[in-house]
Formats: sequence, C-alpha cells, structure tokens
Amino acid sequence: MVASDHDTLSGIMQRRRSVRRYLREIISKELVDELLKAAQLAPSAGNLQARDFIVVRDPNKKHELALAAYGQFFVAMAPVVLVGCANIVRSRIAYGQRAELYAVQDATIAASYIQLAAEALGVATCWIGAFDEKRVSSSLEIPVDIRPVLMLPIGYAGEVPEPRPRMALSRFTHQEFWSSEGA
Repeated sequence: MVASDHDTLSGIMQRRRSVRRYLREIISKELVDELLKAAQLAPSAGNLQARDFIVVRDPNKKHELALAAYGQFFVAMAPVVLVGCANIVRSRIAYGQRAELYAVQDATIAASYIQLAAEALGVATCWIGAFDEKRVSSSLEIPVDIRPVLMLPIGYAGEVPEPRPRMALSRFTHQEFWSSEGA
C-alpha cells in the first residue's frame, strides 16, 4: 500500500498547526500513552532520556498552569496538558556543566515528536514556552533539579488555523560559515 501525502511525515508536518481552541471531548489514557510512546522514541543525548512529562487533567491544576502561562487561558480549556521537564539530574550523570542544556534539548525534541504524533492521530496541540517556571514547579511539585520547559495542551481541534507564513530557506540557512546574507 502506498502512503498518501496526507499520511507522510511531510504531510503531517505541513498540516500541524498551533491550536488554541479545543472541543470538550475526553482524550483517552490510551491516546495519551501513544503520544508518550512517541516521546520515548525521540533521540536524546547519550541515550539518557533526560526528559519527563507530567500529564495534567485536573481542572484546578490546568487553571493554575494557565495563570502561570501569563493568562493563556486556552491552556485550561484543553482536556489534557503535558508539561515537559528537563531532567537535569539524569543528564548530570554524564554531562556535568552541559547537563541542563542537553536535558532541555531532550525535552524539546521529545515534545516535537509528541506534536507530530498528535497530528497523525487526529488531535491538536499548541507549544507553550511562555510561563513562569517557578509557579509551574510549585503547582506541580516539581523538584529543584527538574526544570519545566514547555507545556502542550492537547485536545480535539475546535478550530483550524490558517497556515502561517514561513521564512525562505535562504533567510535562515548559511553555507560553511555564518553569513549576514542569511540573517
């Protein structure tokens, strides 16, 4: 069977949008587990898998997350919010001074896999990077050496945003060295 463009990785990436309105349909534990399995497949520095995800369904906790996200209240309206954390402790095993950087990279790569899997499975997400880390850590009882670095509200799309313009490759690609022409 030949995959249609709709099913290809390229098709999935082109369809994915940041959705800020969700239907009130429940997201099953099985679906969330499928998304987390996608995260599990993501590459990581030294295969330490220095990222963790907190699954938040409680309406009060989601409201706290929306407040921590500077009033992005659509976060609270999603059936599920995944909070991606950089596990610096796990990364420190091998990487010392660079542990935090690598753990952040691990968490963000895994979250990107989640977003692509979500699109492939028919659910929507929105990357949230603007939030008060201390407030999120307090709300979710995250230990000091674990850093929340992103939130992903997840739900069935209640809107279909138009594609956003993308910068030309020539604007962000440099050949062999940094060139101001690309900037």
